[in-house]
Amino acid sequence: MIEPWEVHVDAYPSADSDLLFTITVSWTTSHPTPTQFWFSRVMYPTEAEKAVIEAAEDIMVETMARYDPSHDAYHVRRVRKTALKIAQNVPSRPDMLVVELAALLHDVLDKKYVSADDAADPYRFFLPFFESMAAQHGIDLVQDGRGRLIAQVIDNVSWTTEKKLKEKGLWTTWHEKCVELHCVQDADRLDAIGAFGIMRCAAYSAVTNNALYAPVGDPKQPRSAIQHFHDKLVHIRDRLKTEYGQRLGAKRHRVLLDFIAAVEEEHEGGD
Repeated sequence: MIEPWEVHVDAYPSADSDLLFTITVSWTTSHPTPTQFWFSRVMYPTEAEKAVIEAAEDIMVETMARYDPSHDAYHVRRVRKTALKIAQNVPSRPDMLVVELAALLHDVLDKKYVSADDAADPYRFFLPFFESMAAQHGIDLVQDGRGRLIAQVIDNVSWTTEKKLKEKGLWTTWHEKCVELHCVQDADRLDAIGAFGIMRCAAYSAVTNNALYAPVGDPKQPRSAIQHFHDKLVHIRDRLKTEYGQRLGAKRHRVLLDFIAAVEEEHEGGD
């Protein structure tokens, strides 16, 4: 007769570990020594993936150098870091390479800085890059379909795009379900609020020669930085897609509200 045995999960290492989990099998008294089984996964990123990421970052750095400080390489690197952190904390683990490449390239075709023709088709624009990665590093983003997904995420990241699609009834199930999109969207929007969001808003207002503050009734008020806070930034927290992003957003939203209150108080001459 075979005696019964039980299995329990001994530990869950962090997402950065190459160890996925350990199972300890506790045998009956006739087999008193527990036996451990180790299950591993492939580390992300692999050496080939690192090479692709570095190539994408080179494109990003070269491109963002032509933009202003509100949309520079530092912004993109913050978005990349946050997007990967979100990706490690969502219930259904997304494709990490898709998340990282989409985050790195998400502002290369920002409509504020490039022609409408270039911005219209991200897949066409990035296709030479995708093809070169297959030839140079053996990761075929065209053949495996991830190139199209990366381009689709890039094309749908922006707040304005989401707003227009919803107004036209073109917001789809894919938009609601794509975890890779949500990771990059939330990361990008989180960098628009909190301390960095405040600095970025001021920087873009300066570049476009819009007032930082103008009182209600002033002709410059509708395009002022402070009005942008009310039109868009204070609404970001409630439209974040991921639970982890929402937790980060709560703190940054408070920073935003405190700043707005301080601006109004100082404008009124308060001490």
